Amino acid sequence: MLKYNICFIKRGAEILLLNRERSSWMGCWNGIGGKLDPEETPRDSMIREMEEETGIGSYSLKFKGLVTWTGDDFDFGGMYAYVAEVPENFEYATPVRTDEGILDWKKINWILHADNVGIVPNIPITLPYMLNEQECFNHHCMYEKGKLLDIYHERISPDIETDEVSREIFFQSCIAKQQASICRL
Repeated sequence: MLKYNICFIKRGAEILLLNRERSSWMGCWNGIGGKLDPEETPRDSMIREMEEETGIGSYSLKFKGLVTWTGDDFDFGGMYAYVAEVPENFEYATPVRTDEGILDWKKINWILHADNVGIVPNIPITLPYMLNEQECFNHHCMYEKGKLLDIYHERISPDIETDEVSREIFFQSCIAKQQASICRL
């Protein structure tokens, strides 16, 4: 049901980010990712996207959960979230211009800084979970008029990445929660 994926490639105290030249989040620093192709698993899609966007082929890839969203002007959506780790001495010279934007290594403390307005707004809130927690989470972002209002973090089973039945049950419960919320308004 989710159409997208995102990955944060970690090298020591840095993350490889993309300054996007297209919607969504044009002009903001974001993780690497994209759309799942039909019949593609979330992990296979993430591996393909990383190869296409960075050319990096050697890393440790961990499923970290989901980033989902609802808003007053769009329905439930989201992406599968991953962290890939490369060795601290991994050579990858940046900045690099790509079809998607500019890739560059950014210090984690810069990414998380409260005054940083150049980063996608949910990243400083969700990234610490992805980097520091062993469990998987659904980070549900609520938007109003394009602005992030709140994020709820819910532990989820890592099986959601690979088990289609678990995934479908979870997504149906999310949609039911959204509809119940709309009915209360």
